[in-house]
Amino acid sequence: MSDDFMLDTDDLERRMDGAIASLRTEFASLRTGRASASMLEPVMVDAYGASTPINQVGTVNVPEPRMVTVNVWDKGLVGKVEKAIRESGLGINPQTNGTIIMLPIPELNEERRRELGKVAGQYAEGARVSIRNIRRDGMDQIKKAKADGLSEDDQKFWETEVQDLTDKMIAAVDKALENKQSEIMQV
Repeated sequence: MSDDFMLDTDDLERRMDGAIASLRTEFASLRTGRASASMLEPVMVDAYGASTPINQVGTVNVPEPRMVTVNVWDKGLVGKVEKAIRESGLGINPQTNGTIIMLPIPELNEERRRELGKVAGQYAEGARVSIRNIRRDGMDQIKKAKADGLSEDDQKFWETEVQDLTDKMIAAVDKALENKQSEIMQV
């Protein structure tokens, strides 16, 4: 058994990459004072008896730096889309013009920028916790293999591999957070 143990580091890396991808999605939903179609991704509309992503009931466009528009395909859903945007917590007041819903993006004040920076930090900490949990899973596999006869040298080798992967992923989270916070604080 001791020579047969192979830790699936590719699986650990794939799971850690998933945590970072989730973090990037959460960051995309944070408003930075610039219009972005991705800020509406988390908004779900109660359409046709199901909770539906907003991009499946209309076309989301960014015609200018401080404006997002949603061209709703079904005229009967305009009110529901508008209601979903109001209740999404984005802090945007939609304006309706026929089937087009306009979302003017207000300038962020200093206090709101700091709040968004803290929220970004919370998202990053959640990603770090996920990565550490994945690291713990890998370490548990190594401990189990040690109990099954893995040599101490092999144990140290695999623990170092897992720790190096974890450090690399945590650094990627820190870099993404730094970039997002600088984007938020940019006036």
